[in-house]
Formats: sequence, structure tokens, C-alpha cells
Amino acid sequence: MSQIIASQIIATQVIATLTLNPAVDVACVAAEIRPTHKIRTMDERLDPGGGGINVARVVHELGGEALAVIMTGGVTGRLVEELLDQAEVPWRGLPIGGRTRICLNVQERATRLEYRFVSEGPLIAEAEWRNSLDLLHGIDAGWIVASGSLPRGVPDDFYARVGRIAAAHGRQFAIDTSGPALHAAIGPDVALLKLSHGELESLVGHPVRDANGMAMEIAELMRRGAARMVAVSLGQDGAILGHADGIVRLPAPPVETCGTVGAGDSFMAGLLVGLTRGMPACDALALAIAAGSASVEIYGTARARRDKVEALFRQIREKA
Repeated sequence: MSQIIASQIIATQVIATLTLNPAVDVACVAAEIRPTHKIRTMDERLDPGGGGINVARVVHELGGEALAVIMTGGVTGRLVEELLDQAEVPWRGLPIGGRTRICLNVQERATRLEYRFVSEGPLIAEAEWRNSLDLLHGIDAGWIVASGSLPRGVPDDFYARVGRIAAAHGRQFAIDTSGPALHAAIGPDVALLKLSHGELESLVGHPVRDANGMAMEIAELMRRGAARMVAVSLGQDGAILGHADGIVRLPAPPVETCGTVGAGDSFMAGLLVGLTRGMPACDALALAIAAGSASVEIYGTARARRDKVEALFRQIREKA
């Protein structure tokens, strides 16, 4: 990155991400999507996908130290591993009996609409998910990041258990999930809670209409001990970050949207890189928004590029 960002580095911290339900993400373009017709596609792209993998890929792209801890199985699992090797992202695999899922994202050229087909993935045996918890005890990292959905067979409180392991070893814990797993995970072990607008509303139990209301709810979540920091990404409307010294909100730069898969994970990656480099909260949030915005400009999964993130970061900070 530029000297502006590089000069903020205090110490190198490994950001270890956990992905229990990774995927081979297939992205393609179709001229038009119609039922019962044979839809021919073009511009196919393959990416290793899943929340934690996406975070690790963007952390690596931004010059941070990443380690992707992944559950993989079958020939599709080996393809995920091969794609991570091609991206030069360090990983540690946890073998499972089932096959890693395949997800499909089709962009219709006529309308520029995205159609996302997300499979549920394999059933995980108890011994398999317990093995992943055992592995985390030996991971040497500054942060442990739990991101993405839980596969079938994994209990709703799994991420809460990950948080307790992180706390027991003095590591920072970040969480980005939804539904019962989100409700079970929040608490004093969470250093960073990343939410979408909808996830914030689900967590507080009522609609939150505007930025002032979001800021109040974020402050209340931190007061109640749900997390020490809470970030809410708002897509083209920017993001809000609650931290120890208050609430900061920044707008998103105008960008052309080519694909949204992995944008939230790219946001999380930028925020974590900023925090591990000792940036002030406002700068860390700007880097997060820049990474998320850069991701949507490129078709595929979480394909933010370092030079574009840097340019958008400068743009956001100049206007802040």
C-alpha cells in the first residue's frame, strides 16, 4: 500500500479466518435468463468462496498476514485448496466426509441483474466440527475471524465457543454471521461485530430507519456488552463504526457495480487490516469502505485490488 497506510503499521498480526462452509464460487454472464430455455454462459470465473476465505483473500491482497482455516471435502474441496494456492493465501485444512459445495452467480447482461444460487453444503459430523475447535487452540494469530453461515450439523452456539477460545488465548475475536448463530455469539468475547442493516434490525428486534437510529442502537449494543466494536455496512450509503471513543460514519465513494458477492467480506478485511495497523477508527473505517467498494467494481467473488483500494481510500479521507 502507499506510505500513508504502510507508515501506520505498529506490529504484524496474523488474521486467522475460519470458514466451516466454503464453496467453489462459479461466476458467469448470460445474455438473458429465461425459464425452460438452455441458457448459455460466458466469461466464467472460479473463486474460492465462503465468508472467512473471502476475508483472508482480501487481507492478503492488502498486504496483511492472513491464514484461512477451512473445512473441505471431496474433489470440490481440493479445488478450493488449489484456488487458494494460486492466490498465494496460506491455509490450513480440516478434512470432512462430505463434499464442499458449489455456488453459482449469474449476471444477466440485458438487465445487469445478479442471480445468486447458494447451496446449503454438506452435513458436518460432530467429530469434524469439534476438530476445528481443537485446531484453533494452536493457531498463533492476533485475530480470529468467524465469518459466514454455519453448515448443517454445527450447533448454533459454535461461534460463541470460538469466541471463548480466542479470549482464553488472548486473541481478538471478530464475527460476521446471521440468524441464531449471530444471536448466540454476541457477548464480552467479541472484539468486533460486523453487521448489515438487516442484521442490525434482527439483533435489536425492530426496524431502524436512519443513521441516527443506527448510531443509537450501535451505542446501546456496546453498552450492553454485545461487542467492544460494532460496524454496520450500508453498501452504497457507506458505513458506521462504533468504538471505545464514540461513533464514526463515512459515506461510500461512487463506483460502478459489476458484482456484489463478497463485498461485505472485503469490508471486514479492510477494517481488520486498518485495526491491526494501528489506524485511527476513522481511517480504519475508510479502508473498510474502500475495500468493499473496490470489490463491487470487479465481477467475481471478493476481487478487490490493492491499487484500487488505495485510490478509493484517499478519496474517502479527502472528503471526510
